[in-house]
Amino acid sequence: MEYRTLGNSGTSVSAYTLGTMTFGAESDEATSHRLLSDYAAAGGNFIDTADVYTAGTSERIIGRWLAKNSATRDQMVLTTKGRFPMGEGANNVGLSRRHLRQALNASLDRLGVDHVDLYQVHSWDPLTPLEETLGFLDEAVRCGKISYYGFSNFSGWQLTKAVWLAKNRGFSLPVTLQPQYNLLIREIEAEIVPAVLDAGMGMLPWSPLGGGWLTGKYQRNVAPTGSTRLGEDPKRGMEAWDKRNAEDRTWRIIDAVSALAAQRGVSASQVALAWVAQQPAVTSVILGARTTEQLADNLAAASLTLTAQEVRALDEVSAPVFGDYPYGPLALEQRSRNIEGSR
Repeated sequence: MEYRTLGNSGTSVSAYTLGTMTFGAESDEATSHRLLSDYAAAGGNFIDTADVYTAGTSERIIGRWLAKNSATRDQMVLTTKGRFPMGEGANNVGLSRRHLRQALNASLDRLGVDHVDLYQVHSWDPLTPLEETLGFLDEAVRCGKISYYGFSNFSGWQLTKAVWLAKNRGFSLPVTLQPQYNLLIREIEAEIVPAVLDAGMGMLPWSPLGGGWLTGKYQRNVAPTGSTRLGEDPKRGMEAWDKRNAEDRTWRIIDAVSALAAQRGVSASQVALAWVAQQPAVTSVILGARTTEQLADNLAAASLTLTAQEVRALDEVSAPVFGDYPYGPLALEQRSRNIEGSR
């Protein structure tokens, strides 16, 4: 297992994170504990959860596993998130100082710990002044409840504004951004990845397998069935079968991933995960396995390094379509400059 620094911090984390959104829902507690143990045995040391994952059940399951594995606990880097509602009430949501204090304390209680290594705000809040949110996060660092903080699902301008404001106010600086990123969804490369690189932060991509599309288990014109996410719910949100089935680009990418996997003698999942892990600014890739078999297959990606030629081929087939402006060839040409020319 490769280890990398957690963004611009001095903490080391494994290149693959164990995501726990399935804990207490798609994975029962016994299975979840096996996933945690298998992940730790493979050298993984980074656990990602959030208060809203199965309404707090994910955090409780992790907390009970940590209590039974105290020696392993000391090696784990633990991250959770807050922002979305965990109950009724006008103030039970958002990034206000009031809500985040309650959310963080509740998460610590469910996890059975006195601090977490990384606390991420789950999404932008347009109603709360950013100074208020960053002030709370800085206080949480100073009082030892969190070691670092980061953001999830922020746009490029939101991240850049937050970094500037933290520097301006003398607050602790954010270390991570957790965005959706995979071969099917690469739009973050236009503004968000450059913003992360500019800030010296690290990315923790979620949904690196595109909700299962990049595992190679779905086929053209064959509706998914059985015990898969889309087999159980073909209209599942952004992963919906009807929506993706109409996009030829999706199938070209899937075919390219499957062909490369066959050439290398690995699974399609491992190819897709390795591609994400080798992208600029990526610190650790979040794995969302539901079973121990899925986790074992995904963790095998840690031993796979794609060649520059293989990465380039996947880059080309999955190139995002932005149009001519503001992110297309014309706009890129306008923003470019070389030392030999006059532009």
